[in-house]
Amino acid sequence: MLEVIKLLQSKYHYKEEAETICDKVQVKLSKECFHPSSTCITDLRTLHWEEAIQETKGGAANRKLAEECYFLWKSTRLQHMILAEDVKAMLTELRKEVRLLLLTNGDRQTQREKIEACACQSYFDAIVVGGEQKEEKPAPSIFYYCCDLLGVQPGDCVMFSIVVRSTKP
Repeated sequence: MLEVIKLLQSKYHYKEEAETICDKVQVKLSKECFHPSSTCITDLRTLHWEEAIQETKGGAANRKLAEECYFLWKSTRLQHMILAEDVKAMLTELRKEVRLLLLTNGDRQTQREKIEACACQSYFDAIVVGGEQKEEKPAPSIFYYCCDLLGVQPGDCVMFSIVVRSTKP
């Protein structure tokens, strides 16, 4: 968010409103309920920015500014998504002994962009994005699908679940 704050302050001369706008977007993201059948993630997240700007500054909606903020936020966020060297080493060692699959929930576009950004494809035998399937975690069907992909029985699998929260922009 820091880059967006800098943009709003330098290019648009927003002062403390810049932080307020970003705070409002963070709240909207935390409460986000995305349904791919009704809109695309880009439109939804641009709308978050548009609403936050309008709620803070008043006046007419500014779609162009909202898009500029969204794409700057998104590109900055993706730049910070990396696999730590010790994680790469661990996955490399694990993959010598077991088959690895990455299963993540969420919108297809968003998750594929994250996977691409951190360049983790080569560390897994398969990658499954919940948004590309009929059901996401915790539905049993997606876990059976993953087992089928790897050619293993559910009883022979171990699942690790990690929630990553970024402290970066």
